[in-house]
Amino acid sequence: MWEEFKEFIMRGNVVELAVGLVMGSAFTAIVNALVDSIIMPFIAGLSGNASVEGLAFTFNDAYIQYGTFLQAIIDFLLIAIVLFLVIKGINNLTERLQKEEEEEEEETPSAEDYLKEIRDLLAYQESKDNIQN
Repeated sequence: MWEEFKEFIMRGNVVELAVGLVMGSAFTAIVNALVDSIIMPFIAGLSGNASVEGLAFTFNDAYIQYGTFLQAIIDFLLIAIVLFLVIKGINNLTERLQKEEEEEEEETPSAEDYLKEIRDLLAYQESKDNIQN
């Protein structure tokens, strides 16, 4: 049973999932800090109010705090926008790097190209020798 457990834990998918989860948690902290520390104060500067959490009304002696729900929606949308922009930037950077690598690969002649060039030069030299003889 211990061997099965060890085999299960050491599978590539489980390890990759664990790494992804840890990286996702760390990235979430970064995005939350960006939204809370930079974007929300900027919105507060424009609108005069950084939060709608305090919005509420009373209905038949029940205190309904709809502002908390609205704030959660706003936070979600802001985080989604930031995440979209970050991922889009990473994808653009990756595409540029791949294009540069492809261009470098295209510029570098392969061994086959050199062999073809040698073959063509030998054929040219041989035809030149045949014409002179």
